[in-house]
Amino acid sequence: MNQLDFQGRHAVVTGGATGLGYAIAQRLVHSGGNVTLWDRDEAAAQQAAMTLGPRASVVRVDVADHASVLDATRRTVATGLRIDALVNCAGITGPNAKVWDYPTDAWRQVFEVNVHGLFQCCREIAPLMRQQGYGRIVNIASVAGKDGNPNASAYSASKAAVIALTKSLGKELADVDVRVNCVTPAAVKTAIFDQMTPEHIQFMLGKIPMGRFGTPEEVAALVAWLCTEECSFSTGAVFDLSGGRATY
Repeated sequence: MNQLDFQGRHAVVTGGATGLGYAIAQRLVHSGGNVTLWDRDEAAAQQAAMTLGPRASVVRVDVADHASVLDATRRTVATGLRIDALVNCAGITGPNAKVWDYPTDAWRQVFEVNVHGLFQCCREIAPLMRQQGYGRIVNIASVAGKDGNPNASAYSASKAAVIALTKSLGKELADVDVRVNCVTPAAVKTAIFDQMTPEHIQFMLGKIPMGRFGTPEEVAALVAWLCTEECSFSTGAVFDLSGGRATY
């Protein structure tokens, strides 16, 4: 694993206890940075932080709850560490069903976490970055937000919203050294697969020309670079991680 230049920097990683969030936090720590894991599962986050070492800390948060995000921001700032990067990784897939069979409460829950939660984190942290004149925001979207997966309308629509929000916020912060980008992975084999049917997993695999799923480490490598100062002239951009499924 090569080291990127994140020496002395500090990142907040939502959903950092497991899966992509943990892999990203691990890469940032390996590159010399500090990370604060924002996660609803405090016990899992504490275990992850112990594994990552002394430069990792934990703040419990439910990103879908604005009051919880406000409190997490306050507690993180109170540590004295400047927030140089925000990685919005917390997300859920929702059930696999046709639009006409999709449970309305599940639709709302997917948007509460994937869209409203991400918005609330950006809303509270972007002004801090703007004030300090530096920051990097990386949103985890999905190739489903580009193509739309059948039987995953809420997830696809929510990730399309993440892409659009990234473009808007990137333009709004372009006048200062705050860059906002997103990545669009195809399926990456993590615990999120537990929320999907076997048929849907096979559908996603069949769409990938490379014939395999991505790995958390591959996503972390790109995300970590987007968190660094070297990512200086890309903002509001969408970076593909789909094994050739999407080429735009």
